[in-house]
Amino acid sequence: MSLKTRGILVVVIGTILGVSLSLGGGMLADRDRPAARQLTWEQARMLAEVMERVKRDYVEPIDDAELLESAIRGMVSDLDRHSTFMDADEYQDIRISTSGRYSGVGLDISRAGNQILVISPIDGTPAQRAGVEAGDEIIQVNDYSVVADGLSDTLHQLRGSAGTQVTLKVRRENFDDPLTFHLTRQQIKVASVRHELLDQSIGYLRLSQFNDSTPEEAGRAVDVLKDDAHETPGQTLTGLILDLRNNPGGILDSAVEISDLFLDDGVIVSARGRTPESHFTRVAETGDILDGTAVVVLVNGGAASASEIVAGALQDHGRATIVGTRTFGKGLVQTVTPLSRGRAIKLTTAMYFTPSGDSINEIGISPDVHVEGARGFPNQRLNSSLDRDQDAQLIEALSLLRNMPVMHSRAPDVERTP
Repeated sequence: MSLKTRGILVVVIGTILGVSLSLGGGMLADRDRPAARQLTWEQARMLAEVMERVKRDYVEPIDDAELLESAIRGMVSDLDRHSTFMDADEYQDIRISTSGRYSGVGLDISRAGNQILVISPIDGTPAQRAGVEAGDEIIQVNDYSVVADGLSDTLHQLRGSAGTQVTLKVRRENFDDPLTFHLTRQQIKVASVRHELLDQSIGYLRLSQFNDSTPEEAGRAVDVLKDDAHETPGQTLTGLILDLRNNPGGILDSAVEISDLFLDDGVIVSARGRTPESHFTRVAETGDILDGTAVVVLVNGGAASASEIVAGALQDHGRATIVGTRTFGKGLVQTVTPLSRGRAIKLTTAMYFTPSGDSINEIGISPDVHVEGARGFPNQRLNSSLDRDQDAQLIEALSLLRNMPVMHSRAPDVERTP
């Protein structure tokens, strides 16, 4: 074993033992602690043996730093499909994406079993314009053959400098042959909110993702819809369609703020993990932006994570009718923690629960009214017109709102005589 490799392994093993002993320090009465310490030594020795074997026998030379990073990536990614180690570039990418700006093709992807699947293409991006759809299985990016444990590598391959080319090959249900898309990466400023007044009294609000600016954008959009409805004499906003279809999620706090827009009180979401920081409950503050006006939420299999928090909160409180198909089923909270040299770790730290106490992980939110969606909806750009002739889920939402009684939770502002 080379001195360099030996030195690296001493540091790694020492770190492992240090962490183990520090965790065990508070459990002096634990009779099994010697066995645990012995297991740590055995696992550390195995790590040293494997690293040395790879260094000596692998078909191509491999750098020590690269080998250690691969070991770290494998350790984290093997926990679950959402946890990952990020180098400096990848960490920068995720920070940019949560702010709504980044360079790439505009895909949100996830590992599912032995597949890398598209959760949703983001509106107005190269992937969406080319026709990539939720549920597509990515099998190749350029010359890189995708494997199930290569989620972070796949993301890295998809992102890059604006103006550069990328070829994406996917497998789609009911298609015999793979589909190939030639995409040009671009700087993507993701507009996450779109609104439109329908029938002079029904508002349409679509959220394509949950980033830092989404709650503020959504609040402004609802105010505009109410003002637009009032421009017609004697008319008010009688209903709102909140479209979360193919919304892959995003920032948890953004989902909480969106839910709070429509709720007066009550639990929005709770989470339980092993650390104090991952054990919390978020509660709505007083004030419903619509004063009780009826809401219908559209969902499908591409609605995930933060979208499911919103749908679950509004459903459990009876604040909205959920229309569409069962959602994706991602009920886990990831925490991104910065590390040294610009790197970070995204780790699953908690499981979240709807107000009723249910976990939707790998289950999803079941709609109140099940309506299958037609292919292609809502994959249009945010600023494109709605198709009320073919979008079956939108048609159902409009029908429900037209037949619902107009209700308001706030009393009229009149003087009262005692």
